[in-house]
Amino acid sequence: MKGQQIKEKVKERYGKIALAGNSEGCCTPTECCGGGVSLTLPVQIAKKIGYDAKELESVPESSILGVGCGAPINFADIHEGEIVVDIGSGGGIDVFLSANKVKDSGKVFGIDMTDEMLEKARNNAKRSGFTNVEFKKGDIERGIPLEGSTADVVISNCVINLTLDKVAAFKEIYRILRSNGRMVISDLVTGKEVGLDSANSEDWCSCTDGALTKENYIDSIRKAGFDNIMVLQETPYIEEDKADSRKITSVVIKAVK
Repeated sequence: MKGQQIKEKVKERYGKIALAGNSEGCCTPTECCGGGVSLTLPVQIAKKIGYDAKELESVPESSILGVGCGAPINFADIHEGEIVVDIGSGGGIDVFLSANKVKDSGKVFGIDMTDEMLEKARNNAKRSGFTNVEFKKGDIERGIPLEGSTADVVISNCVINLTLDKVAAFKEIYRILRSNGRMVISDLVTGKEVGLDSANSEDWCSCTDGALTKENYIDSIRKAGFDNIMVLQETPYIEEDKADSRKITSVVIKAVK
């Protein structure tokens, strides 16, 4: 029951973010604001977590919501003609950046479970003239709405930690990847996990109470079928709280099918 309540809270929170156009309720590299509103502009957050300022100018500004914890696209090595899937695509920032790389001979799918985010992303695509993108509604744990062996690349930015069953999520990513396809994701790992029964829904929405240790996160990827797993980057995100020893670290992880 609590798991379903958390999932509904995630939908509610990110629906509000889509409507507000800011990083309300999300962790940033300097604070985890819970239910408050971040005072940092989304574009500033995007630059701080690694996005290239010049590349950001090539996508709709309203697609930049400042809700990530890294810039997985910097490590994905996306090529012209490839099929890319962005899990938890939000306003579409990584979809549009990927679309610029795959060009007309490729395609990018954005998957999100929040209606408000999907509407925002589709409007962004229409207004900016992106024709090689498609946004689909889907719950990654219950089934990504794509055929198996579809994608050359799957990317995701601070989304897997929002799921309740991370192994199920990674299994779906594994299913839609082609042989030798790659998954490149940014997410948060913790020095101390919080069990579901003790989790706070607000902190789960901020990707902290749903965070695993780095070892357990990698093990979840391995259980899904991946065996070529690499940690490409580790960046301190929230310093250790002496009360609970829960240092939060942003990681970029690559895994190959």
